[in-house]
Amino acid sequence: MQVHDIVFTGGRVVDPASGTDEVRGIAITDGKVSAWGHDAIEARQTIDVTGQVICPGFIDLHSHGQEIAEQRLQALDGVTTALELEAGVIPVAKAYARAGAEGRPINYGYATSWAHARMIELSGADPDGDIRTLLHHVGSPSWQGEPTASQRAHILELLENDLAAGALGIGVVVGYAPKSDPAEYLQVADLAARAGVPTYTHARPLISADPSSPVDGAVEIARAAAETGAHMHYCHVNSTSGMHVDHALSVVAQVQAAGSRVTTEAYPYGSGSTAVGAAFLDPDKLHLMNLTPRSLTFVPTGERIADRKQLEHLRATDPGGLVLVEFLDENDTVQREFLERAMTFDRAAIASDAMPLTWPGRTAADALQWPLPEKALGHPRGAGTYARAIRTLYRERQLLSLSEIIARCSLIPAQILEESVPSMATKGRISPGSDADILVFDPERITDNATYIDGTRPSTGISRVLVGGVTVVEGGAVVQDALPGRPVRRS
Repeated sequence: MQVHDIVFTGGRVVDPASGTDEVRGIAITDGKVSAWGHDAIEARQTIDVTGQVICPGFIDLHSHGQEIAEQRLQALDGVTTALELEAGVIPVAKAYARAGAEGRPINYGYATSWAHARMIELSGADPDGDIRTLLHHVGSPSWQGEPTASQRAHILELLENDLAAGALGIGVVVGYAPKSDPAEYLQVADLAARAGVPTYTHARPLISADPSSPVDGAVEIARAAAETGAHMHYCHVNSTSGMHVDHALSVVAQVQAAGSRVTTEAYPYGSGSTAVGAAFLDPDKLHLMNLTPRSLTFVPTGERIADRKQLEHLRATDPGGLVLVEFLDENDTVQREFLERAMTFDRAAIASDAMPLTWPGRTAADALQWPLPEKALGHPRGAGTYARAIRTLYRERQLLSLSEIIARCSLIPAQILEESVPSMATKGRISPGSDADILVFDPERITDNATYIDGTRPSTGISRVLVGGVTVVEGGAVVQDALPGRPVRRS
């Protein structure tokens, strides 16, 4: 008889892939789920989790918070794999090498970056594989301009080289260069189709919100999928669509019905976060999203931006500084329902859009410092997205069953990637043979605690998180010397 490393007993095993939702034992050996069932399972260590749920660890397709501290916050929210796909980085080899050398508590991976490639070619940005470089340059008009034919060819070459190096697709934040040529977007999608990888798009404005947009953001994504055959992933459809989300989802549903591959994601907050220098935060553009400067909170100071003059000053002097952007009022029933429709759309994934932390004095603390400094600042989605989704969509609003919300946090994200990243076929599941990326939580207690004022308060109700069979959260606390995260990349 095989003796397993660990067996969990008494827990309610929820595995959306197989439809399992019942109390059974589950064993782990050598980083894999090695057995499950109702009979006694012999193991070197037995852990009783009676009254708790055991499920696949959550997979975040959209996390800009890629450092150790930020990933610890996400682990406390049930995340076992956090990927930088929407913005991406260039070159991915540097990002993978740095994360591997430093160690990470959860699994990590990167798409290549259309915006960063443009910044290298048009703005002289450093090709350092760091999301912070993109944030620093995001407000610069130079990278948003039109490249020459030779420059465009070099941008595409940078992307192609990164795909050959294992990038998980192409991140295309076209919403940050909203006047760029739609023909270039189609070229990027065509490259992705030929390489057999998805693109991950931060859409342009919808025409209904900004009639000056060269193309409707949702239609552009749908058209690219239909014309090139590429798998187009529509990032945070909630925040880029706001109160126009029904239009965006209708466009996606139509192109899906016609056979094109378009997938979506959303997060459970009515406020987003980005660099204050973003093109769509131009004071002359705010009204298109029903915003004013007072709709923005400058993260480094925690203060709402008072007026146009202050916003212009911050955009000129600190364009990479992060702001919170209130695009929907979560306390308004009608606006909350827009948000809920984005999250409950057919096979939509939950994804956080977690941001890098802003540290006291704007200087990063010791990478291994824990607990976080009291004045470390961030958007609450970096700490509470998944617990909040379970609390609101399952426990309070009963819009999804427990298995359905777990699927949107684990199985569906894995399935979005697995066609081009075969290793994802063993993630997002908890049946024998799956990776032992596992979450144990109390479904009646799990909750988010992070707020817009205190964005780094960890979620609670999660008792244990394992990554590759290694415990990274135990008793609801970080295991500080555990850095078992492995790279996710295309083979």
